Amino acid sequence: MGSVERGPSDPTQPAGGPPPSAPRTAPLIVLSGPSGVGKTTLVDGLIDRQTLPLRRAVTATTRGRRPGEVPGVSYHYWTHDQFRQAIARGEMLEWAEVHGVDFYGTPRAEVDAYRAAGVGVILVIDVQGAGQVRLLYPGDHRSVFVLPPAFDELHRRLEGRGEPEASIRRRLETARGELARADEFDTVLENADLGAATDALEAIIRDDFTRRGF
Repeated sequence: MGSVERGPSDPTQPAGGPPPSAPRTAPLIVLSGPSGVGKTTLVDGLIDRQTLPLRRAVTATTRGRRPGEVPGVSYHYWTHDQFRQAIARGEMLEWAEVHGVDFYGTPRAEVDAYRAAGVGVILVIDVQGAGQVRLLYPGDHRSVFVLPPAFDELHRRLEGRGEPEASIRRRLETARGELARADEFDTVLENADLGAATDALEAIIRDDFTRRGF
């Protein structure tokens, strides 16, 4: 399928470019998609190429750490109280309670300073969080929704992650609603082949750097 371009989030601004009067900043890429679609693998693979000045914003979460995950690299692992306090202090760029169980969100410190220094930032967040960012950065971000090659593939990938069956069923139910909102995003990208999907994402972001005069 490759990538499919959608209309910009704000029709008064070009997709991927800041308003004309804004200082030049590096791209802000909002990447969403259902659990199991391979969002983090895709982004980390692109960053490992070192072909563009990019970083993945480290999300904060209240869920437990999975085997192989590294605190401060995979996620910031917070308690529910820590997360609520950060919300109350206005330190969260976006946040959501996912599956009615855990909080996920992006600390503001993970984004703006890096963009001002010329480093592009990729947010790997859910559809709810993407909607919040769309309101905060109208015309100053590029949104990408990652699709699986088939819905059944999500089930297989979640099983491969060792998710409990109850968690898999809950995530698949959520995924149906998320897939229905794919047309809210500037670009839809199918992750059938990891290498091809990484190439497509790199081209999207490189274009955004060019639009911004980098």
